[in-house]
Parts: sequence; C-alpha cells; structure tokens
Amino acid sequence: MSGFYPLNPNLDQVMQSDVEGVVFDLGFLAHFQISAANAVAADNDAVHATIDCSSDTKVEVTTGFANPAVPRNITATVACDTAANIKAVQVKVTGTNYLDEVITEDLPAFTDNTAGTVIGNKAFKTVTKVEIPAMDGAGVTVTIGFGDKLGLPKKLAHNTVLFAFLNNVKESTPPTVAVSATAIDGNTVDLNSALDGHVVDVYLIV
Repeated sequence: MSGFYPLNPNLDQVMQSDVEGVVFDLGFLAHFQISAANAVAADNDAVHATIDCSSDTKVEVTTGFANPAVPRNITATVACDTAANIKAVQVKVTGTNYLDEVITEDLPAFTDNTAGTVIGNKAFKTVTKVEIPAMDGAGVTVTIGFGDKLGLPKKLAHNTVLFAFLNNVKESTPPTVAVSATAIDGNTVDLNSALDGHVVDVYLIV
C-alpha cells in the first residue's frame, strides 16, 4: 500500500532527540485485530479433506480446497492402518500470501512409520496445490489443515510485537513471533494459548 492515507508508516519520518544532529526514526503503535469468527481453533482437515496417497508416484491435488478465513500456517496430517507404509516425505504446498503473491512451502517431513501432523511456518491466504511424494505402501492418507500461526499484514525486520490479547484477556506469556523484512508470509504471530474462536488483539510498533 502506498500514498498518505491511511497513515503510511513507511515514509521516512524522524523526530528530535536531546542531542544535536541525532534523530530518532518515528515509530507508531499499531493495533491488529482478528475477529472471533476468523480466530477459530486449528483444524487438521479444514483446508482439504482426505487425500489418498500413492505407493509409486507423486500425487498432485489442485481442487477441493477451503481456504482459511485469514492467512494462517498450513499443516499436513498423515494416517494409515499399516504404519509401516508411511514414508518420511515432505508435502509441498503452493498458494498465495497476504499480498496475493504466489508462494510455496515444503512442510517438515513426516516421521517414518508414524502417523502424525507436521506444521508449516508461512502464512497462506489461499492454497491452490498440494504435492505428496509416493509412500512406502498402500492405504496412506493425508489431510491438509491450518495451525495457530496468524499472518501479520506487515513486513518486520525485528520482533516489535509488544503483547497480545485473547478474548480481551492479556496473554501472560508473550506470543511467538516470526519476522521477515522481505516476505510478508514470513511474518506470523502465534499466541501462547490455543486459538478457540475468540477475538485476538495484537499490539506492535511499525
């Protein structure tokens, strides 16, 4: 976003210090709110229901996605009645970020012979494709969901998040914050408490 309205914190604005010739960059306190309806609990199959994997070829899925209400990190959950058929492969996710830029992420590898969930880091606004390499046998399924990491609509060079509230109660433990000065999808906030369908408020300096 460019221009002067709403207030553009990216303009080079400075203020005086008590020392001649030394100035401060002017920072602003920002309040970012995620509504209760959009701050629902993490869900392991909310983005795509059961995908049948293959034992001999990569599976690509490009339809049937339900995007999170706001940009969030993506998860993949693997299951099989025969655990030995689960292979330590990485699911590749393609979609878009807060700025509608195309992004990809290779999620952490599954654990060999073990059902479970792997958790991504990038904040996806949409998911358009999922690629799952071949497994070690038949009957393996994968679901795609979203986690508790909420995308921030600001590229941050440093963690400037001051505090967060869940359901109008200040979190006693600071949230976990990831930052990137170059990629909007690398900026996320993860509250210490699990999201549960209550409003989230984040205060940060921009």
